Amino acid sequence: MITDVPGIRVGHHTDRSAITGCTVILCPSGTVGSVDVLGGAPGTRETDALRLGTIGQEVHAILLSGGSAFGLAAAGGVQRWLEERGIGFEAGPVRVPIVPAAVLFDLGVGDPAVRPGPEEGYAACEAAAEGPPAEGSVGAGTGATVAKLPDPSLGVKGGIGTASARDGELVVGAIAAVNSLGSVFAEDGTPIASNRGDPGAEPALWAHANTTLVCVATNARLSKEHVWRVAQAAQQGVTVAIRPAHTLWDGDTAFALATGEVDAHLLLVEELAARTTAEAIRRGVRMAEGLGGFPGAGSHQASPSEEAR
Repeated sequence: MITDVPGIRVGHHTDRSAITGCTVILCPSGTVGSVDVLGGAPGTRETDALRLGTIGQEVHAILLSGGSAFGLAAAGGVQRWLEERGIGFEAGPVRVPIVPAAVLFDLGVGDPAVRPGPEEGYAACEAAAEGPPAEGSVGAGTGATVAKLPDPSLGVKGGIGTASARDGELVVGAIAAVNSLGSVFAEDGTPIASNRGDPGAEPALWAHANTTLVCVATNARLSKEHVWRVAQAAQQGVTVAIRPAHTLWDGDTAFALATGEVDAHLLLVEELAARTTAEAIRRGVRMAEGLGGFPGAGSHQASPSEEAR
């Protein structure tokens, strides 16, 4: 789990009635963050603060949310929770919590008038814990769907997944909210979740209706530039597990965090980031239960075209 990285806590807020939610990743003091955005339809907040060449180094929390651009409002609740605890960037008379956020589109699954807001972001922080977080149709993955080609209405349920890997004292963990246009594949290349429609049909795209959100954390001691390289490696994990990925209709965004506890070679951290990201994506889909008319991968029987692949 991503919470195997010491000091990392994860909390969900889940609205199963409206089929939406949000997920917060809380960071220990001194965590360095960066981001890589490769999708053509991203919805983000504070990502510019994570770019190379900017003054900011420390990140206090990451928010992943449903609700499309409306869901970015949930970051305000995360900020309020952190401010109440004296956590933030010291700026004269106040401390300003740095809470980068990214959202996915789930408005076509549940109630489109209900989206995570400040109260839901705050509640996710209240629920945050160091133990293993729930996976599947929870948090930002509550309304997530995958495998929307060629027919978006015949996709499969997506969700939240998490995984980790160790090499000596080094720990790398990832959490992913999987809401992709593309299908999801196992390590051996067999499909975990594919569209239930006719594979020869003309694709019907939902513009901006897809996105895979990832956050990778490590206890390695890394510069901001090297943390950015870890975020890029996480995007490689996205392409391993999802095909196609990073399309014009996806907002694929990968955050990376380094808590700075142990020395480690960047190449090893990158390798583990890609591996754990791919595994987190697979777990999120495998553990998702059917909601909103979309079946879970476990209940979806492969079509003859899928079995032949």
